[in-house]
Amino acid sequence: MDSPVPPRPTEPKPRRRDRHGRGMRGPVAPPQVPLAASRAETFRDLVQDSVERLERRWPQLADVDFLVLDVPGSPDDSVPLGSAEPAAKDRPARIMVYRRPVEIRTKNRDERALLVHEVVVEQVAELLGLSPESVDPRYGQD
Repeated sequence: MDSPVPPRPTEPKPRRRDRHGRGMRGPVAPPQVPLAASRAETFRDLVQDSVERLERRWPQLADVDFLVLDVPGSPDDSVPLGSAEPAAKDRPARIMVYRRPVEIRTKNRDERALLVHEVVVEQVAELLGLSPESVDPRYGQD
């Protein structure tokens, strides 16, 4: 009358399927697919592409820090798309591009890429004390 009950395992078995039998859920898209990139990462890539394009023509830009910030720090009447700070004694020159103001002013990726490049060119021109057309001859033509 006594039937021995088998002892329970101390460790739970790894689950091979979910409770509905459809298998384990995975990521929606693999990491190499553009869907997996966030808007901030995509924007940062646009800025990096623009900087690389300019560094070929202006090698001194290798010493400049390019930053992507969400919004400008100080609330002004007009919202800047970017800003430049000359080098100080303890830090290199910096160029900041503000992501949210640029995204609000554009409708799609192509417009955003053009505006990002224009902002980067304008800030580099301000930092170097040149006109934007001399920094990038194609400035304003796209």
